[in-house]
Amino acid sequence: MKTYHPKREEIQQKWWLINADGQILGRLATEIAILLRGKNKPQFAPSVDTGDFVVVINAEKIKTTGNKIEDKIYYSHSLYPGGLKEKKLKEMLAAKPEEVIRRAVWGMIPKNKLGRAVIKKLKIYRGPEHPHQAQNPEEYKI
Repeated sequence: MKTYHPKREEIQQKWWLINADGQILGRLATEIAILLRGKNKPQFAPSVDTGDFVVVINAEKIKTTGNKIEDKIYYSHSLYPGGLKEKKLKEMLAAKPEEVIRRAVWGMIPKNKLGRAVIKKLKIYRGPEHPHQAQNPEEYKI
C-alpha cells in the first residue's frame, strides 16, 4: 500500500467563522488548531498545509474555568537585563483579547515553518464585525 501525499491543487481551503462568545478558552483553542491544521479532513498530512482559514469574532467574551482569570500569568522579556514582564489574564483580556486566543492556539501548533504559515490563517477580532464578508465564511458550531 502506498502512502498518500496530497497535492497542492487537491487541497480546498474553506473559511470558517467562530463566535467566541461564552466559549471556554482551551476548548475553543483546540477546535481552532484542528481547523487550521486540517486534521478534520480525510486528506490530512502532517507535512502539508491542508488547513482552513478561521475568523474568530467576539474575542473579548471568552470564559475560563477555575481561578485562571486571576492566577494565569503571561510572560514576555525585552532581552535586556531585568526585562521580564508579567501580565495576568485579566489584564490581557482588557488590553488585547486577540492575543490571548492567538497564544492559546500557538501552543497547540508545531513550532516550525509549517506552524508559522498556519497561524497566519487565523484572524481574530474583538467585536462581532470582521472584514472577511467577501470570503463567505461558514459558521462553525462548537
